[in-house]
Amino acid sequence: MEPYKLFDAEYRFMTIVWELEPVNSTQLCRVCQERLGWKKPTTYTVLRKLGERGLVHNEHAVVTALVKREQVQQYESQAVVEKSFDGSLPGFLTAFLGTRKLSQEEAEKLKQIIEEAAKQ
Repeated sequence: MEPYKLFDAEYRFMTIVWELEPVNSTQLCRVCQERLGWKKPTTYTVLRKLGERGLVHNEHAVVTALVKREQVQQYESQAVVEKSFDGSLPGFLTAFLGTRKLSQEEAEKLKQIIEEAAKQ
């Protein structure tokens, strides 16, 4: 499995970790029960599996993320472009935007991002 590939439930779990870290595992179980409807064993199973994959660290009942949200988002977005658009970023943007109109601010921000990426 790819290093930053997360299933939906794992991503929701990681979102909680990113929000609360460093978080006590007892508190993490409580929040997962409230937000995800998970029982304690489910939370600990996901925590263990993500720990084995090197995505989280659980030491002395304190959980921290070993990957940043941005790293996971970058991996996931690149995977979508590769899988669904044969690696074509313009194809992805065309499909993503569809008939949506960009504000002037959004268009300027996208231009800035593209110019920065072209320099690299």
